[in-house]
Amino acid sequence: MNETPRPFHLLPGADDSPVLLHVPHSSRAVPEAVRRGIVLDDRALERELDHITDAHTAELAAAAAEAAPLTPWRFVNGLSRLVVDPERFPDEREEMLAVGMGAVYTRTTHREPLRSSETDPQPLIDRYFRPYTDAMTAAVADRLAATGRAVVIDVHSYPTEPLPYELHGEGPRPPICLGTDPFHTPASLLGLAEKAFAGFGGTGIDSPFAGTYVPLEHYGKDHRVSALMIEIRRDVYMREPGGPAGPGITALAAALTELVTAVTRPATR
Repeated sequence: MNETPRPFHLLPGADDSPVLLHVPHSSRAVPEAVRRGIVLDDRALERELDHITDAHTAELAAAAAEAAPLTPWRFVNGLSRLVVDPERFPDEREEMLAVGMGAVYTRTTHREPLRSSETDPQPLIDRYFRPYTDAMTAAVADRLAATGRAVVIDVHSYPTEPLPYELHGEGPRPPICLGTDPFHTPASLLGLAEKAFAGFGGTGIDSPFAGTYVPLEHYGKDHRVSALMIEIRRDVYMREPGGPAGPGITALAAALTELVTAVTRPATR
């Protein structure tokens, strides 16, 4: 494992692009100091990373950014979500605490121990979670200042078969799941995504994963910030779990490029 991975990367796009592609779960990097607090042996940890990592989503976002006529900005997590999960609430509001997967995970995807039950999450939240969310908040504010709006597109993937940690795994598992928020996902943005990703065998909304990511400073307060989560079922583009990307990733990159291009046009609600 890399002992000094960068915690996150803000990759600049065009000055006049409102789009921020957010890739929070693509990395497998675990700093050595964090690794010492994980109780899994090396083989079990690699297997857990296979299950929990949204493999190849950073490459997907990069391909779409390169192809888009107006380059979007990208915010990419440089660390595994086993370090901290920047998309969780860092307090009791987080429903995934019920399965030991709040901002700092104590359980694995199979509900087995990942860290000691005595682990204090606060040092990890202070060291990794808060700087990440502060930087993401600043990136959104920068797009607002530059263009008058910000469009956060969250790029994720999910396993074909439910894993034991999933709280809502009994619902539909379409090839493309679109996560929405009633305040931050306008019908126009959802419609553009449905059109762009229509060619993969079907899209669904908020199942098996719901919601989308907006920094708390803007969440539920600022309609200038719109957001959508793209959850790609992994059999569409890769061998599970944790295997190489297949040819489907090229078509997905084209679809994401189409969406990015469409949302850079003047916004309508």
